[in-house]
Amino acid sequence: MDLRLDGKVSLVTGGSAGIGLGIAKAFADAGASVMITSRKADKCEDAVAQIGGDVDWRVSHVGDPEQGERCMDETIERFGALDILVNNAATNPHAGLVIDCELSKLDKTYEVNLRGPLAWSQIAWQKWMREHGGNIINIVSVGAYKTSRELGVYGMFKAAFVYLTEQLAAELGPGVRVNAIAPSVIKTDFARILWEGERGQAVAETLPLKRLGEPDDVGEAALWLAAGADWVTGHTIILDGGSMVQLPPMPADLAGQ
Repeated sequence: MDLRLDGKVSLVTGGSAGIGLGIAKAFADAGASVMITSRKADKCEDAVAQIGGDVDWRVSHVGDPEQGERCMDETIERFGALDILVNNAATNPHAGLVIDCELSKLDKTYEVNLRGPLAWSQIAWQKWMREHGGNIINIVSVGAYKTSRELGVYGMFKAAFVYLTEQLAAELGPGVRVNAIAPSVIKTDFARILWEGERGQAVAETLPLKRLGEPDDVGEAALWLAAGADWVTGHTIILDGGSMVQLPPMPADLAGQ
């Protein structure tokens, strides 16, 4: 299937690295005009050089709705439309049990990982998509579906983000489709603690597909949702190499049978 986005305009938050960069590159390669945004200008400049095509960047903080309004105004001014919003930017200031999380870190996670995507979706709807239609793609996590010793706070808000995806899909149809992608471990700097060294190889060996994910894997899924899934809304693609269906370890007393 040759999926194309010629003539479409996309805005990717957290688009300067990792998953966001993989999505931005997939969209640009498919012919879209792409605006990326993140908090650091130098990283945005480096990303634009890597992506190529009709790409621009703006510095903004996803947790600040005023910066979201400015970014979307400048996207529409620069490219003439806002057809696709990818809510990708995220943070994880707390690694550990939820019961031990400082409330300031809980608030920060909420601000960026849930409140921000809702605010940016509202702005995209008000400024363009209500009148012209569009497509919203949210990057959640398989952490939304399971407990964790390290990522419970992160997973809690990603679970809420899955629900938000479903709710917005119900509210904004038929003109706007809203879907999500839930990656497992993707080899990015953001997730480095989860995959670097022997730990990553051990995780890969437990998966049916025997490898960890790459940003390009998420980019391909996002491209399908943007360009090839015209009758799909309110759903989450679990992109995990099979981690949700992997077989449990063989009990020691049965291992030799």
